[in-house]
Amino acid sequence: MKQDLASTNPFQFIDEILAQQSVNLLSLNPQKTVITSFAELGYLTAEKSTNTQILTIFRDTLEDIVRAQLQSFPENIFWDFDFMVSSMLRQALIADEGAVIFLKSFGKKMVSLTDMFGIKTEIRFRYVHDFMYGFEWARWVQKDPQTRVHIEPFSLVFLDYLLAKGQELLQRISHGQVKCYKLCDTGYRNPFTFSREPQDEYRLLTYLAQEQLIPVATWNWNAHPVWNKPFQEMRQQLALKLNIQPQRH
Repeated sequence: MKQDLASTNPFQFIDEILAQQSVNLLSLNPQKTVITSFAELGYLTAEKSTNTQILTIFRDTLEDIVRAQLQSFPENIFWDFDFMVSSMLRQALIADEGAVIFLKSFGKKMVSLTDMFGIKTEIRFRYVHDFMYGFEWARWVQKDPQTRVHIEPFSLVFLDYLLAKGQELLQRISHGQVKCYKLCDTGYRNPFTFSREPQDEYRLLTYLAQEQLIPVATWNWNAHPVWNKPFQEMRQQLALKLNIQPQRH
């Protein structure tokens, strides 16, 4: 059935966009190396909703997000979208009559976030990993678990927090107040003490995934985000264990 429908799956167009850009679609899933295709994510989405208008806007929103990531993070390594798509769909269906409004708002915030933290501004982060795999979300929840524990990683509330944080960071950069965000000789900013060169980033994140130390298993449609582990400290310790070199400015 799926093979017969493949040519008519509108989500497949997103796969074609990625193929045109020759993106190496690596997954952090320890059981496989390549991401779930958007055609497959489209089938999973259509199983949950038959509303043509919602599905069309849903696909268009995903396309906007993917295009923004390609433009702002040309050196991104891991491209899992499964849990973001399922979260986005779940929130849209809960919104019921407000599903279209939610999807448009979600897409606008995700694109703004991507544009803000990538190469289009002075923030110039190299990867989307910290946002897509929940490292920033886990740190945020840890600061006030009592009120934040039920706010999920791809909620509008958390996206608004990231947008505000990005604006604050841009202001600090413009005023020269960013000691731990100095521009590296790679042309990117790295707030960590260890190298995030592609080979180092790949080694560290795949190791973390194997040890189940990724806050949000975005490669899993049914992921259960985890916030209550010292992810930042463990990331630092593993970088030392793997002999990943200190970053160079």
